[in-house]
Amino acid sequence: MLQIVFNEISAAEISQLDTLDALELLDEFKVKEEDLAHLEDERFGKIERDGKTLYRFRSKDWRFYFEVIENHVMVHRILHKNTFRDFLFRSKLPFGEDEELAQSKQFWHLIEEGRNARSTR
Repeated sequence: MLQIVFNEISAAEISQLDTLDALELLDEFKVKEEDLAHLEDERFGKIERDGKTLYRFRSKDWRFYFEVIENHVMVHRILHKNTFRDFLFRSKLPFGEDEELAQSKQFWHLIEEGRNARSTR
């Protein structure tokens, strides 16, 4: 299992949840290298754009967006599934959630905010 590191933004996002909900989500969020190599588990997804690779972990109504840096997982954002629901509905693109997000400039802006935030190691 890879070490998981949250930046200030993702830590703040999870801290806004009810304590029991946050603990349950954190308990489910386990990432192994083989999960990312094969992406056979439907909870995981891969989003790519401009040579950047981002992974998604889906748990209940929440999405963890992260990248693997050396031997750890850096969580950039934790977003509710409805965060982009309106965008996805209006765009009516014939893609899945991950493919649609890969095309969204607003999504990548949120991720860049997370990348630029300090980690809470």
